[in-house]
Amino acid sequence: MILCLSFLCTCGQNTKNEFDGPAWKAPYYLSLEGWSIERFLIPIDFAPKIAYTGVEDLRFTLGWGNAESDEYWTYAYLWFLDGKPKTNSEIIQNNLIMYYDGLVGRNIEKRGIPSEKIIPTKASINKIKTQVGDLNTFSGKIEMLDYMQQKPIILNCIIHEKSCANQNKTFVFFEISPKPFTHNVWKRLNKLWTDFHCSVSKTE
Repeated sequence: MILCLSFLCTCGQNTKNEFDGPAWKAPYYLSLEGWSIERFLIPIDFAPKIAYTGVEDLRFTLGWGNAESDEYWTYAYLWFLDGKPKTNSEIIQNNLIMYYDGLVGRNIEKRGIPSEKIIPTKASINKIKTQVGDLNTFSGKIEMLDYMQQKPIILNCIIHEKSCANQNKTFVFFEISPKPFTHNVWKRLNKLWTDFHCSVSKTE
């Protein structure tokens, strides 16, 4: 929990309209057990050009902020979006660049990162075989500055897009880890999504 609170401080996401993330009752089921969580409003203040509205719902592994852990930088987040925004590999790629560029940018001054260590964020996202229950499934990588260790890092990612019947909402779920897809950490990340349901009753 301390690690997540540290992440909250460094991210500084927007809590306008007095949005109470811990108290917010999600209208869907995304497991809480075994994870630290944070929730924020979208638009995201450090990435305002991502033109969505909704809620970001994050799940952190306990080792997320521990560089010695196999779970370092391993986490997931759901974008619970209003309406049916257009999504494709190029849009997701650009959104991820803006997201992580903004996240790094918020940490430069706070962490005293020297200019020579700052690198541009890059992302490469491709559509892959659609997984069961998804509208679309994507995979790729994000190259960025690990602001905690102040050195480059490559994050692998899987992205799922889903809609639910009788809801004018779009779900975009991001699984993130620097570990290769064959590593065991991906089993936990994948289970978060396979256990997801459109309603809190875990039925669709």
